Amino acid sequence: MPDVCALYQFAPLADLPAVRQRLLGAMADRVLGSLLIAPEGINGTIAGERPDIESVLTVIRRLGFDDLSIKWSATSDQPFRRGKVRIKREIVTMGVDGIDPVTGAGQYVAPEDWNRLIDDPEVVLIDTRNDYETAIGKFDGAVDPSTESFRSFPDYVDANLNPDVTPKVAMYCTGGIRCEKATALLKQKGFDQVYHLRGGILEYLRTVAPEDSRFRGDCFVFDDRVAVDDRLQPSGHHLCHGCGWAVPPDQTSDPRYVAGVQCPRCADKLTDDQKRRFAMRQSQLAAGPPGGRPGGRDTRRQTPTG
Repeated sequence: MPDVCALYQFAPLADLPAVRQRLLGAMADRVLGSLLIAPEGINGTIAGERPDIESVLTVIRRLGFDDLSIKWSATSDQPFRRGKVRIKREIVTMGVDGIDPVTGAGQYVAPEDWNRLIDDPEVVLIDTRNDYETAIGKFDGAVDPSTESFRSFPDYVDANLNPDVTPKVAMYCTGGIRCEKATALLKQKGFDQVYHLRGGILEYLRTVAPEDSRFRGDCFVFDDRVAVDDRLQPSGHHLCHGCGWAVPPDQTSDPRYVAGVQCPRCADKLTDDQKRRFAMRQSQLAAGPPGGRPGGRDTRRQTPTG
């Protein structure tokens, strides 16, 4: 049974082409998934046998990432079709210059202390994820910015938050990386008491007992599982290629749902040409490459942005 490893760390990284080749050599077709590298650090989700993943992690740590944030989970099937390492300007795209999560981030809060923090009536709890993620689950009482991408989050902050009015802000995301960068943004804008959930939702669900959890619903993940429940098991969601949203299990019997093509949310918004192209793509995915492993569910949002 393969293991899935979500990882990230903000740390300075140079000579990115050489680093890319070194990581690809370490993955060596035994570890699949996606790693993003940028001058600000590394981010990604990979899957394979545990010893093979540990070998890749050893190489990553030797590159200067000695404080990696890592979340493990298990899956019955390999959730990725290939392994890739991509060079980017940012490991999680915000598009704001001068943000430094290495030295300017807010205060970490451990999962076991999170409930106590968000019970504080002065704390404004904000979900830094996007609309397609918050639609299937979020923390009780969390503000949903309804952003379509993380790049829109700074505009949300400018329009809705004021350091003189909102003294305490707590933020969270899937695996900790987006909320860590979001706290650096708020600190730059003059917010003083800014907190973020260490390890994100995934580490919270791993640490806090289901009966004590304040997270309601399922957590969107960026691999073939699509979403996991409060025990970190696949929740049965499917990813709609037409709109990129997660389709709950009870909607797959809807006549408007066509695997890999459309779902009830977008069926009336797609053109006939789009539906034909998506159907052809789904057929190719299902067939898989000649002589290779069969294709699985389409994962339009496979880029890790934890």
